Amino acid sequence: MKNIISKVILSGFVVGAVGLTSAQKIDAKAKKILDDITANYNSKKNTYFKFSFGSGTNGQVGKTEPGIYYAAGDKYKLKIMETEQIFDGNKIYNINTEDMEVTVAKPNGSSSMFSPINYLTTYRNDYNVTYEGKKSVNGVSADFIKLTPIKSNGIKYVYLFVDSAKKQMVKLEQHGNNKDVAVIAIKEYKENQDLDPNMFVFDKNKFKNYIVTEL
Repeated sequence: MKNIISKVILSGFVVGAVGLTSAQKIDAKAKKILDDITANYNSKKNTYFKFSFGSGTNGQVGKTEPGIYYAAGDKYKLKIMETEQIFDGNKIYNINTEDMEVTVAKPNGSSSMFSPINYLTTYRNDYNVTYEGKKSVNGVSADFIKLTPIKSNGIKYVYLFVDSAKKQMVKLEQHGNNKDVAVIAIKEYKENQDLDPNMFVFDKNKFKNYIVTEL
């Protein structure tokens, strides 16, 4: 489980950018729901939530692990098990405390970051979007939206489950062409908190004994 999580974190939940194409199809109802959520998140000073992360093969999730996520504007911090990721608006820092390693990289146009709400923006260019109706998720009657890549990027499809009344995402499922699956189930939202000013700052002095690799 640790290796799978590290792989996902270090790859940043990579989604190849395929560019806008005239063949793209976006269902109007699904677009309205996703745009409403995006506007809600963007209206907040910051956002925090806990989530469970699960992964597996053949479409079946194995063991799950808890995680936490903070975001303010385009900056964020998340942690799953012994792995922490910070995006300070410029670089992504992947910190593995068990292996005492830090990997530093700049995001680029050919990939997107791990952020659980990243699909709220990437869907506009990279996916066909369909509204699949309602589905109960942990007692919430959620709107079910399916994203299908326009061009091959290793992903078969992405499922988004949305609480439209609260304008919040409650679950995300990413299914790969290789039958791998990764699931983020979101809970315990908090908004507009008084966060430490250094929340999204990587302090190299705290990791003097770590191996640091800059890509």
